[in-house]
Amino acid sequence: MAHLIDADFVYLLAGIALLLAVVLPVALRSAALSAPVVLLGLGALMGLLPLPEAVRLTPGDDREVIEHLTEFTVIISLMGVGLALDRPLNIRAWGSWRRWGTTWRLLLVAMPLSIAATAWLGWWVMGLAPASAILLGAALAPTDPVLASDVQVEGPTTDEDDETEIDEHDEVRFALTSEAGMNDGLAFPFVHLAILVVGAGSLADWGVQWVAWDLLGKVVVGVAIGMASGWALARVAFRSRRPSIRTAETGEPLLAIAAVLLSYGLAQVAHGYGFLAVFACAMTLRSMERTAEYHALMHQVIERLERLLTLVVLLLLGVAISGGLLDSLSWRGAAVGVVLLLVVRPVTAWIALRVGARRKHEVDGEGLGPRERLATAFFGIRGIGSIYYLAYATGHEHFERADTLWSTVAFVIAVSVVLHGITATPVMRWLDDHRTAAAAR
Repeated sequence: MAHLIDADFVYLLAGIALLLAVVLPVALRSAALSAPVVLLGLGALMGLLPLPEAVRLTPGDDREVIEHLTEFTVIISLMGVGLALDRPLNIRAWGSWRRWGTTWRLLLVAMPLSIAATAWLGWWVMGLAPASAILLGAALAPTDPVLASDVQVEGPTTDEDDETEIDEHDEVRFALTSEAGMNDGLAFPFVHLAILVVGAGSLADWGVQWVAWDLLGKVVVGVAIGMASGWALARVAFRSRRPSIRTAETGEPLLAIAAVLLSYGLAQVAHGYGFLAVFACAMTLRSMERTAEYHALMHQVIERLERLLTLVVLLLLGVAISGGLLDSLSWRGAAVGVVLLLVVRPVTAWIALRVGARRKHEVDGEGLGPRERLATAFFGIRGIGSIYYLAYATGHEHFERADTLWSTVAFVIAVSVVLHGITATPVMRWLDDHRTAAAAR
């Protein structure tokens, strides 16, 4: 009977999340408040109730459930991000690479600096062992604009007659969305670094292998498999010789979910990074027949599933927070979390965006002006990817003070959801008003 009651509460939780996923985006559209803030608060209130253990997930007892739930949420989000981006990336054209310059700077400069700074703070301020400090830095590296819809691109543009006219015209939203699409996968080498520090002996034993395989090889494998699977699925959807399986003509949007599972599964079986494979697959799908309405149909399905999964995770996180997940949080851990959000991310991202930046803001949307750089640096939203990486790593090795890591990461996510969720609407409105006024002048 207990299992039936537990199952009933799980259905109830899913129903609440689905109802709120439908209602909140419209209800909060004009408010300086995001749906994730409401869901996290609601979950915290629910955690004060006498709920059954089935909806009280704990890192110690339910690590595998947490890992796979967040894993599926992240890969669905990555497909949505890849389909939503309008700016193409032609790997054979240097000009195309340059138009993604803000993304590369955030990934190659800001992200490593942020990991190093957070790991150092974890070791120096919190007294963590080196492996645990590295894991803290790696887990808190990915950004997650899904948790603040006002700072991500809205979706694929398909109403242009000429596909060369389709591009991103808001560099802030493009930078934050594209950064999140890639850094979820690029944090993996540093998670593996933490795992190796725990159980693989000295640096001399695994250093070369980590650089050659974990840092470089798995990235290449993941991206290559993602591009290949995306190309194959796009050929089937748009140009198959058999009309019956040209899903772009039949309008069957579930191909997007098939693409998620296929690209991720292939990359994982090949020991590449599945997160990068999903994003590369989505980008490759989006690159073919870019004006086709089919891209919007696929994105709508992914967006709805992503919203539901995200809200379920936030409800459960809120329940866990009020149920004792923060019991191991010290004032030092809280201080490190606040410094990460208010100092480390803004400063490292500002430095990255200044590296190689153009001298003046271009009117065609390329480059970032001072206001845009400030906003992009500020919105380093931490979210569901951090939970996944921590669950993944603690499932592979025993890390000292793992309970402290869980409390600190949960605290950072909660503060980030509230801070960035409340500020996203006014900040983006401020940028839009300034851009409109500048255009009028």
